[in-house]
Amino acid sequence: MTPQELDARIVRYGDLVPCKTAFIDAHTPGSDQKENFTIIGGGVSESPDQHVHIKDTPGFNIGAAGQPPKCRNSLHSHRTAEVFFVLKGRWRFFWGRWGNAGEVVLEEGDIFNIPTGIFRGFENIGTDYGMIMAILGGDDAGGGVIWAPQVIEDARDHGLVLAETGRLYDTKKGDALPDGVSPMPLLTDEELKAYPEPAAADVIPGFVARYWDLMALAAGEPAKVIGPDAVLKDRPGFEVDFVTRGSVSGDATTTDRHEVLMPVRGHWKLTVDGVATVLNPGDTCAVPPGSARALAPSMTGEASLYRIRNTDDPAGATKAG
Repeated sequence: MTPQELDARIVRYGDLVPCKTAFIDAHTPGSDQKENFTIIGGGVSESPDQHVHIKDTPGFNIGAAGQPPKCRNSLHSHRTAEVFFVLKGRWRFFWGRWGNAGEVVLEEGDIFNIPTGIFRGFENIGTDYGMIMAILGGDDAGGGVIWAPQVIEDARDHGLVLAETGRLYDTKKGDALPDGVSPMPLLTDEELKAYPEPAAADVIPGFVARYWDLMALAAGEPAKVIGPDAVLKDRPGFEVDFVTRGSVSGDATTTDRHEVLMPVRGHWKLTVDGVATVLNPGDTCAVPPGSARALAPSMTGEASLYRIRNTDDPAGATKAG
């Protein structure tokens, strides 16, 4: 691997290209200031304006959402895994048909494997611009977003129409649905019965892991965060580990899996096939299978990162919790 090839596999935090019209609630008051980022894979953006940094997928997608204080993402659901960890800020996640079935507040470094099949939303409740990083199961991220009916209705009142094809049209810009294309139908009352309303006690213990708990668990070796024998037991088509200064040796290793490295804190020296670079918080690096990779903190102080690897499990609904 050449330095140029390695650089092409790294998306730097400062180079992220936002899209402010990625989803149907882009004009809805309270959600109209959010920014969405598609880092690896096509993600689930409904807008042709969304910039994709790395198009190839390793069996999952990586994205991010950036929002100022009091900005929220509207209630939606996914057919495959949706995992968030907080990179910056303080965030409230809520769920249920109307967003009042349960909620949890996450701080920097905390991670949430949101159960599939429930409507979920999130908002920045901090005092500054916040950023959450996302892992979406599957190469096609489950075929798109399923919106709660009221979200589609509210969006229509503010000029955005979602087509049955999953494409977003902005009537404020003069867009109109093409001939023969109908608006996305609303879920019926009967269909909505299939979306559960779990309480916080049913969700938090099996689907939320806290940063400082993971720091303690990763004192000697990487902590298994998501996987069949991990803190959060699941098989979403990928596994997530938490790596700290005390859980890496710095020796070169080789894996036959795709590996995505996402630093949370500290600076990390990464060497791939003899080519060295430094990863910083918010950066995303896709290491290809078969590469000789060495990883170690490059400075003193706190250092942590999430490592995501593809598995042989098919992407789909949450399988455990």
